[in-house]
Amino acid sequence: MSFLPQEIIRNKRDGTALSADEITFFVQGLTDGSVTEGQVAALAMAVFFRGMDEAEIVALTQAMTRSGDVLTWPEADAPILDKHSTGGIGDNVSLMLAPIVAACGGLVPMISGRGLGHTGGTLDKLDSIPGYKTQPDLATFRKVVAEAGCAIIGQTGDLAPADKRFYGIRDVTATVESVPLITASILSKKLAAGLSGLVLDVKTGTGAFMADPADAHRLAESLVTVAKGAGLPAAALITDMNEPLASAAGNAVEVQNAVDFLTGRHRDRRLEKVTIALVGEMLRLGGLAPSAEAGEEMARAALANGAAAERFQKMVSALGGPADFVENPEGHLPKAPFTRSVGSASTGYVEAIDTRAIGVAVVTLGGGRRRAEDTIDHAVGVTQLAAIGDEVGPDHPLALVHARDEEAFADAAHAIRRAYHIAETPVSANPLIVERLQ
Repeated sequence: MSFLPQEIIRNKRDGTALSADEITFFVQGLTDGSVTEGQVAALAMAVFFRGMDEAEIVALTQAMTRSGDVLTWPEADAPILDKHSTGGIGDNVSLMLAPIVAACGGLVPMISGRGLGHTGGTLDKLDSIPGYKTQPDLATFRKVVAEAGCAIIGQTGDLAPADKRFYGIRDVTATVESVPLITASILSKKLAAGLSGLVLDVKTGTGAFMADPADAHRLAESLVTVAKGAGLPAAALITDMNEPLASAAGNAVEVQNAVDFLTGRHRDRRLEKVTIALVGEMLRLGGLAPSAEAGEEMARAALANGAAAERFQKMVSALGGPADFVENPEGHLPKAPFTRSVGSASTGYVEAIDTRAIGVAVVTLGGGRRRAEDTIDHAVGVTQLAAIGDEVGPDHPLALVHARDEEAFADAAHAIRRAYHIAETPVSANPLIVERLQ
């Protein structure tokens, strides 16, 4: 069946629900280039203002999934599971979660992204590891998943190519925030990976993409509903991002933090709680645990007996990284030449944090991108970040900055001091897990 792109745009502009056939036609045009960038931008803007109903979003998700390869795992004797986070500061959960789930009997073919703006990207963190290939061929990807139980890589051109083009146009037309388009973009890539279960971590707060809790709920509900409508079992946690999740923000520093977590050398309390909760939901969805609570106990056991750290090392080695990386991360990760603590302007207790500003400070250091084509300095970042409720003062700094030089440190220190709000008396942090959706 043939349609005119401009008529599809007109229908959506006027508030008419699009048929599955219309959506499939338009997505095919996205893929083969027969729909122009102007037409894609016009449809994105029409959807931004008019929205889509559940059936439309399911149709869009499925059409974008079918625009390229859809992986299958015929030889797998375990559930194919994954997690997606909407991003934040100090959110290195994927680095621990994937090997924990693998150690508990799941297979995790995780397709991750790079950072843009104030949020970090999982692939940029993994690029800190010498030799690690974030863009392997499909055969290598399958092999690593089979051998290590998990592989964290970047999106290939063959998986949901329509989404890649659509996102690029949305990014420059101020339509990224559309819930229907976010939903279809996230889920099309996950469905293309051939999953049997997906858990969403939707952030809310000062460092989140969806800062308002109501917006975060709307997105989480859309993701779970549409995933199920497309045949993918899913659940979501809405989690707090009013302070960095880990005590580190950057690339190499977050990888070091992840290895410390896996080996038990150091585990940030909030990071541990979120990671374990997400793993519990994944193991429940995959039928590997009778409940999320039972899955959490399995996750703790996989950390305690070293199985999760072993899986992480297998993944790193299989994708080209050092064979002794978990044993000696400090010997391989890049280090910034200049480190200095950031003192607090006043004595007291951390009352609130502008978390986005911490992310911007990392970008200022060179650890993030202002533009998609920017080169990242993997060595720079921030560690020992004070959390809400922590005492700060002359003997208790706000953070330790890892910079290229004193000038870069000064700029980052200024941003960090402005991000912290200090009270005279102790305060409590916000609830970490705001809501669960199943």
